[in-house]
Amino acid sequence: MFIYRARVFDTPTDPFSGGSLRSESDVALVVDDGLIIARTDFASATADHPDAEVVDLRAGVLIPGLIDTHVHYPQIRAIGYLGKPLLDWLDHCALPEEAKLGDHDYASALAGEFLTGLTSAGTTSAMVFGSHFATAMDTFFTQAAEVGLRITSGLVTSDTILPEPLLTSVERSVSESQDLIDRWHGKGHLRYAVTPRFSFSAGQELLAAGGQLVADNPGIWVTSHLNENRDEIAGVAEKFPEALDYLDTYDRAGLLNRQTILAHNVHPSDRELARMAEVGAASAHCPTSNSNLASGFFPLRRHIEAGVRVALGSDVGAGTGFSLFKEGVQAYFMQQLDPSGGLPLSSAHLLHLATAAGAEALELSDQVGDLSEGKRFDAAYIQPTAGQPLAVGLEHASSDDDALAKIFAMGTPADIAQVWVDGRLVKG
Repeated sequence: MFIYRARVFDTPTDPFSGGSLRSESDVALVVDDGLIIARTDFASATADHPDAEVVDLRAGVLIPGLIDTHVHYPQIRAIGYLGKPLLDWLDHCALPEEAKLGDHDYASALAGEFLTGLTSAGTTSAMVFGSHFATAMDTFFTQAAEVGLRITSGLVTSDTILPEPLLTSVERSVSESQDLIDRWHGKGHLRYAVTPRFSFSAGQELLAAGGQLVADNPGIWVTSHLNENRDEIAGVAEKFPEALDYLDTYDRAGLLNRQTILAHNVHPSDRELARMAEVGAASAHCPTSNSNLASGFFPLRRHIEAGVRVALGSDVGAGTGFSLFKEGVQAYFMQQLDPSGGLPLSSAHLLHLATAAGAEALELSDQVGDLSEGKRFDAAYIQPTAGQPLAVGLEHASSDDDALAKIFAMGTPADIAQVWVDGRLVKG
């Protein structure tokens, strides 16, 4: 049993619905076997639990573990290619890298690098866009289980457009996916997600086969891409003339429900937003990727007003790194600049998007997303080196909201000293 004495920031009430930052300068979290059994003052905690080990974290700031709702395992070595729109970036940067994961040793090395990237950035839960190779997914799930992160992921499937090594058949996709589901879904903190790359590279039969997997395996997830780039959208419309729109290609296949997270959605129609809200599907907002690939301004206001759930994604490797602090501040910038009228964001909004909103999108709100009594202890401890800009900023912040804004404006993975998942230290 541990007592974590800390300055704690979290957002148990949604700032988009009138909530605000919950900040306490000196609070005690009593953690027993990974569960927060009390959130109280230090004197009460030590009186009630005199034998607990005390961990004093008041020199920094403790926040909930960060939650990334869209990040690509095979693309860690593709980070940093600039100056290309989506389809050119895929052809010249991402897909050649992804084809290399057919080699076991290469896939294993990437899995280790990728998981280190997540933990270093304070990310404790993630919807991970997987590999086209079943062997690479076995390797990834094996290593993710050892690290202990809360991972939802699956075999990526395509049967057209892409380079031949990345293509599959309907029969093979079903067989390999079902084997991975049987082996990994529900094991520890792991869950499976049916993952068509996007409708542009997946025919109707392949999409429908994924929908049948969802029907046959209650509890598994779905993730893919949606409305990221106008050329991509035009290509999907040409390929699926019978569909109402891009979203409808997934809906017709049985891939749209409350356990569906669709990345980007930069250019949605009103009908698509209404349908997403109706079924409870969520959007993963990936700000640095949208900027890097010049995909456009994410219509956050339209999503919120339509009732569509939104959380942050790093979109490594079109995104520029694993840090959700960077994604949060980029979301702020883009909303400030959106010529159609962005949604003004406070630091509490940014923390919510990076934590509790991700937990809600991943249906993990009963376990993680804030540091309340009854939740699991997934947390990141921010303690910048003395004299560094963030340390100076925190020392001189005018309020807790200001301190949190400085964390998003200046924070990097180097400022995250310790990270816990389910009470287990995974960094530091």
